[in-house]
Amino acid sequence: MSIDARKQDLDSLRSEGDLNISPRRAAWAAGHLDEATQALLDDDARYFLHQSLSTPCLNVLRACDGVYIEDHQGRRLMDFHGNWVHQVGFRNPRVIAAITAQLQTLPFCTRRYTNVPAIDLAKKLAALAPGALNKVLFAPGGALAMGMALKLARMVTGRFKTISMWDAFHGASLDAISIGGEAIFRRGIGPLLPGAEHVPPPNPSNCPFGCERACSLQCAGYIEYVLEKEGDVAAVVAETVRSTPYIPPPEYWQIVREACDRHGALLILDEIPHALGRTGTMFTCEHYGVVPDILVIGKGLGGGIFPLAAMIAREDLDVAPGRALGHYTHEKNPVACAAALAAIEFLEEENILAHTRALGAWTLDQMQAMMERHPLIGDARGLGLMLGMELVKDRTTMEPATEAAEEVMYRALARGLSFKLTMGNIILLVPALTITQEEMARALDILETCITEVEAEFPTENT
Repeated sequence: MSIDARKQDLDSLRSEGDLNISPRRAAWAAGHLDEATQALLDDDARYFLHQSLSTPCLNVLRACDGVYIEDHQGRRLMDFHGNWVHQVGFRNPRVIAAITAQLQTLPFCTRRYTNVPAIDLAKKLAALAPGALNKVLFAPGGALAMGMALKLARMVTGRFKTISMWDAFHGASLDAISIGGEAIFRRGIGPLLPGAEHVPPPNPSNCPFGCERACSLQCAGYIEYVLEKEGDVAAVVAETVRSTPYIPPPEYWQIVREACDRHGALLILDEIPHALGRTGTMFTCEHYGVVPDILVIGKGLGGGIFPLAAMIAREDLDVAPGRALGHYTHEKNPVACAAALAAIEFLEEENILAHTRALGAWTLDQMQAMMERHPLIGDARGLGLMLGMELVKDRTTMEPATEAAEEVMYRALARGLSFKLTMGNIILLVPALTITQEEMARALDILETCITEVEAEFPTENT
């Protein structure tokens, strides 16, 4: 395979994150890892099945705290990735105390029984969720919670078709990749779930309807077009805000909500990565003034420690008492539920949502000012502390600068800043919500230094 063909093949797989099969990954490892670390990575690669995005791994961690991770060689990095679990910061003392206390009494809840932490968490989520979203089921992970939502939609509507979006990610299970839209998960896996229709996401920089800088909302209208043509869609399933981030216009979800109501389809919103404060509100749909029929959350729900997700549904959708929607072994795990309650209490009592809104606005201002100074940056956008910087070769065409983006990422790692690339050319910045303005400023300084260096090596067409 030629170099150009290999690069094109790699680019098609870059949607969810930076690739562990990239040549730059190997070059970075050769220059930054000692023998002891490499030996551990070799063992890891020996015993784990290899898969893109993870095994073989980048590095070995030995500690984490607050906004920081520490590798096996003792280097501390600010982690602006965190797999989206670190809303309350790594190793949050309140969460650890709740876990420790729960372990002393009821570390596991046997099937057929319930427990106080599970009841209290369900009650808390029902109180926090908007509208009539007051019925809950828990699951050990987001993909499993999404699977429960899909099953419930089928039971409620008597239909099986869905409309979801290209480039979306809802988990790595077979049902989740069927409604997802990323090649790295879908390619060569079929057949996938029948009836999983896909539509373009609200992404002006790569829009089949000809949008450029501003979304014209034709993509929202197209969802109704498909609903009408299909006639028997069970649910529209989408991330409220795509985690790259693509941030729809204020009217977008209003249009989709009304279209679902007209055509008898449920609206399922996936907020697994960013619910519980990431965007400055407890639930992201609050920004849009809409209430879905089913809301799926996870990641940070476990306080950055336990895998835990939840499906929150309207009370009138409680229609399957004789069926099993989930029935997972750790569905009502008391330790996980105690961790979640402690994380939510921390968010509320420490006023983290207000901090997230204020610091997010300040950071976005800094990023947009950086964009004025650097032609490599085609767009800077964000909502709360979910922020993205799109690197492009040409601001007119928004051609992705994937090689430059990867180079920026590895240079930033060498300087103590860890973040994820998504869609190949978007620097995704999602720090712990406990981050200070001083720490944020330090991270942005590292990022700008790296962009300045890379611009000299990867010239653009921008002026």
